[in-house]
Amino acid sequence: MINFNGNIVLKDSNILTENRSFLYGDGVFETVKIVNGKILFLEDHYFRLMASMRVVRMEIPMNFTMEFFEEQILSLVKRNNLVQSSRARITMFRNDGGYYLPVTNDVSYLIHATALEEISYTINTNTYEVDLFKDFYITKQLLSSIKSTNKLLNVTASIYASENGLDNCILLNDTKNVVEAIQGNIFMLVGNKLITPPVSEGCLNGVMRKQVLALAKKLPELTVVEEIISPFDLQKADQLFLTNVIKGIQPITKYRKKEFTTTLAQELTTLLNELIAV
Repeated sequence: MINFNGNIVLKDSNILTENRSFLYGDGVFETVKIVNGKILFLEDHYFRLMASMRVVRMEIPMNFTMEFFEEQILSLVKRNNLVQSSRARITMFRNDGGYYLPVTNDVSYLIHATALEEISYTINTNTYEVDLFKDFYITKQLLSSIKSTNKLLNVTASIYASENGLDNCILLNDTKNVVEAIQGNIFMLVGNKLITPPVSEGCLNGVMRKQVLALAKKLPELTVVEEIISPFDLQKADQLFLTNVIKGIQPITKYRKKEFTTTLAQELTTLLNELIAV
């Protein structure tokens, strides 16, 4: 028997009592965008998920191929009639048993999907204000570059942003350099130089980050680099924007007292939509 919200119930009636992702954050996940029955950037998502599982020493099922990954997601999307535009999350977690030390490295998975309103990526140029989140810091290590189910820092930063009327927060690492936003990688344009922090700074190895880097390198007027960004550098920027696979590119229009233009974000969004041909 267990106590669940003040009620004594059978232990087996609550599947979370032994779930390692719930108890210890012992899980990794991917969030994908599906458009017209196609998972965007499928290969990048698949290999990042496999790499994440290897980092945390999970056993990868023999049948967990990219084709299996695709079929499981698309069958759910179709069953829920979400084929036109949707997002899906696949969470891999180590099977029940043990405390910090698991009794097995075998895994189970959970997929859920929800509808999205937009098919193409759209650019939002409305006021989008950010500030630094300095209560907690990201550590510069390999675990920071994967999507684990332990996201307390991001959750707390989201609450802070809401309490302070912000649209997002910029996260810092343990050497007080800029890493990323709560839910996306960050890019900074200074003159003709487009800069994003290297993964070694602790940022997520984002799928959309990879696409935007490749697209930006095709623009002859830009120099594209991965370099350390300090909070002071943000004040010198001409443009700032965030990237993730669901939203695409989100321009930042205001950081503290400085306001930014959005022209590069708009240009890259056009190129992104041409790339996915939706």
